[in-house]
Amino acid sequence: MSVSTRTDPVTGEPLAYQGEQPHGKLDDLVIAGALDPDCDERLWVPQSESVSFRPLLLSVSQGYFVNILRVRKTGILSRHRHAGPVHALTLRGRWHYLEHDWWAEQGAYSFEPPGDIHTLEVPDDVPEMMTLFHVTGAYIYVDPHGGPTGVEDVFSKLDNARRHYAANGIGLSYLDSLVR
Repeated sequence: MSVSTRTDPVTGEPLAYQGEQPHGKLDDLVIAGALDPDCDERLWVPQSESVSFRPLLLSVSQGYFVNILRVRKTGILSRHRHAGPVHALTLRGRWHYLEHDWWAEQGAYSFEPPGDIHTLEVPDDVPEMMTLFHVTGAYIYVDPHGGPTGVEDVFSKLDNARRHYAANGIGLSYLDSLVR
């Protein structure tokens, strides 16, 4: 880190960057209350009766998405293979993969490498699990022997959110603000 003048020598006020931003740079994205448990329920896009996600960033240009997954049931959620790396931060509850001996508990960070195949389970004593996932590439859903049964990526997430928001009075301009 280089040392530079951080305050105006005359006023003593902090100095912001004075140059131009790089050409083509996207605007910053800030979502106030992203972790607010009492947010508008319509922001949660259902995937099934007890599983939903809240999109935070849908990067169609880079092929990744960031969302909060909320599960309000116990049992097996999905078996899938990762086409790219996944970063996860468990916000509430706990979960694990049947194929691994670690548990993702509240406050835990986990990294899942590309190619990993595993089966997500939420245990019986967890009424609600919420995890922030940063997913690059796709989830390829597979049967117990590895045969593909479905795919989920930034484009399918965007399509699901677009249908849900349009049907539930959330302006599509809100969703468009999450697309990069």
